[in-house]
Amino acid sequence: MVLPSTTRQWFYPRFGSYNELVLHEVPMALPKANEVLVKTHAVSLQYRDLMIANKLYPGHLQENLVPCSDMAGEVIAVGADVKEWHVGDRVAANFFADKLHDEYTQEIRESAFGGALQGSLVRIPAHLSYEEASTLPCAAVTAYNAFLSGFEPIKAGDTILVQGTGGVSIFALQFAVVAGATVIATSSDNEKLKVATRLGAKHVINYKTTPAWDKEVLRLTNGRGVDRVIEVAGNVTLERSVASTRYGGSIDIIGAVADVNASPPNTIFDILFKGLNIRGIHVGSVQQFKDMNRMIEANAEATRPVIDRVFPFEEAKAAFAHMKGQTHVGKVVIKL
Repeated sequence: MVLPSTTRQWFYPRFGSYNELVLHEVPMALPKANEVLVKTHAVSLQYRDLMIANKLYPGHLQENLVPCSDMAGEVIAVGADVKEWHVGDRVAANFFADKLHDEYTQEIRESAFGGALQGSLVRIPAHLSYEEASTLPCAAVTAYNAFLSGFEPIKAGDTILVQGTGGVSIFALQFAVVAGATVIATSSDNEKLKVATRLGAKHVINYKTTPAWDKEVLRLTNGRGVDRVIEVAGNVTLERSVASTRYGGSIDIIGAVADVNASPPNTIFDILFKGLNIRGIHVGSVQQFKDMNRMIEANAEATRPVIDRVFPFEEAKAAFAHMKGQTHVGKVVIKL
């Protein structure tokens, strides 16, 4: 294969909005002895990417940042010392370059792609397209870390509450169904709730027409509450999530998509007296990614990624706009 000498990339000469993105051509270096060169075929967007564009994401951001962390692609060249990878391998990058196992440190946190770093590969499931596989590194691994890995995996018979129909929530729904759990899903859109039902949610709640949705969760669980909550909205919904959770249950906090600046609710005594486990989830490790892929391959149809829309590379800003509009179900993908 004759390798190209240049490549195109979107980057931020300054932050403030995704509209600041600029497309340009840059030289492409050959891989060093211990490196591989990957041709990216697809990238999926995260809410984090919008926060980074607006410089609302905590932590250091590289100058002239090339955005996004989640990709799937093909190895097109390998360095002389590389043994594990070969030309033609289908791969995705782990969200954290340095998070190989469960250990988590400040140094590992600063190895995240699309933010602190520009640019640990994992082989992707053979039955998935590049577009589908690009949704795995953040959303899927986060959901897997929350429900099927981590300190206490869910089990058949558990009752799970998932908030909304974004990427993490949809994967959490799918993984919980595969595990044999009963899923309650919330959304403000009845059409989105139909998708959640089709994917296996037993109960759905429209939180616009049922603003006291925590009381509805208690009704559906005969006053017991759910075993686990995947908390994506943050401080805006945390109080109701606490009220929805059974004594000794768990809340896995993975984001703050409702309002990153919202003040925290006064729930400390409810958390204390109910004996709740509150766990922050920041994606996951290479090992969890590999374990998850085996689970996905064993449950191919039930875990197939849900893609809302695929945009061409030249329309990357339109993809960001679609993501910001929050009308999507599942993932928004850019195809290269």
